[in-house]
Amino acid sequence: QIMKKKVLKFGGTSVGSIDRIKHAAKIIKKESDLGNKIIVVVSAMSGKTNELISLSKLVSTNFSKRELDVLLSTGEQVSCALIAGALNEIGINTKSFMNWQIPILTEGENNNARIINMSVNKINDYLASGGIAVVPGYQGISSSGEITTIGRGGSDATAVAIAKIFDTDSCEIYTDVDGIYSTDPNKIPVAKKIEKISYEEMLELSSLGAKVMQSSAVQTAMIYDIPLQVRSTFTDRPGTKIFNKENLDYSKAVTGVAYSKDDAKITLQSVEDKPGVAAEIFEPFGKHHINIDMVIQNVSSDGKTTDITFTTKREDLNKSLEILKKNTNIKFKNLSYKDNVSKISIVGAGMVTTPGVTYKMFRALAEEKINILAISTSEIKISVIIDERSTVKAVKKLHNIFKLD
Repeated sequence: QIMKKKVLKFGGTSVGSIDRIKHAAKIIKKESDLGNKIIVVVSAMSGKTNELISLSKLVSTNFSKRELDVLLSTGEQVSCALIAGALNEIGINTKSFMNWQIPILTEGENNNARIINMSVNKINDYLASGGIAVVPGYQGISSSGEITTIGRGGSDATAVAIAKIFDTDSCEIYTDVDGIYSTDPNKIPVAKKIEKISYEEMLELSSLGAKVMQSSAVQTAMIYDIPLQVRSTFTDRPGTKIFNKENLDYSKAVTGVAYSKDDAKITLQSVEDKPGVAAEIFEPFGKHHINIDMVIQNVSSDGKTTDITFTTKREDLNKSLEILKKNTNIKFKNLSYKDNVSKISIVGAGMVTTPGVTYKMFRALAEEKINILAISTSEIKISVIIDERSTVKAVKKLHNIFKLD
């Protein structure tokens, strides 16, 4: 057994109660008993962050972002101390380190900072002396000494950043599911666990609503080629490995089917077609921090006007319609929208080399009498917008057609 340096990250549900904290400590002890050097990254106990946010709202509807970070970072201070205490109790030297003790340096505004660097000496010395370091996953300190948090779900990204900066051999994400599935196992019971997946496919799946891993964490892992493993805290089954696609076998064209049900579709009819018109339409959305997802453009037969359809998150629909109505830089005949649509996507790095995937997908949906309202494709995914009522039917059908059951 060669000694490895590992990051083990435990999400909120994995440290959600004292029993679970003791259980996580046992998993960490097992890894330590194998002779590995371990940095543990923890989230706040599940539900704690929301509890703290609601306290801040009771104080003020306009609670300062700076104080919110001071408040939210306490959630992890609690779980770090409890995990360290649980490990000490079972005979393992463990210390928790808060953001400013390491320090974890961040830049960017409160509630949404980015990690830029970390000092390694203190923790490396402690690991060398045989101890286990416990580190919070969702906080840092700015160059001016302000406590910051790094965006909801940021603890995955912290774990990956630590894996890079401390040059660890692996980064294991412990969560309440035992890996990445070909689609949502709660809705589609025949969904199958994926053993190995490429960063690219995982990025597509996580940006399409597969909630298992945060996309920014996958992206960082991809840039620095850090292999990830997603495992369950509650079972011993091997999880899903995420790594670069050179190491994968692409006998299957499609790896997974993802869907999101909170989309809305907007269509501008007969827009005056001239250079820069798309920029004029979408620039205000950027300023209002509204994400535009799929964009489809059809030029009319006379070439003078164009229809532009795009999708956005449903919660942004009203704001989006307002922005379009106020925009004097664009001329169009008609504005229509549909707020009960969902996006279904098939993802697979094998698609590049497998002809006929597109037609197979469309044929399958046609057989179920499901109308496609919009289509967008990239090298490794095809997304369609359909009526929300047909979501589960469509996912089941595609899952079956591409032999993922």
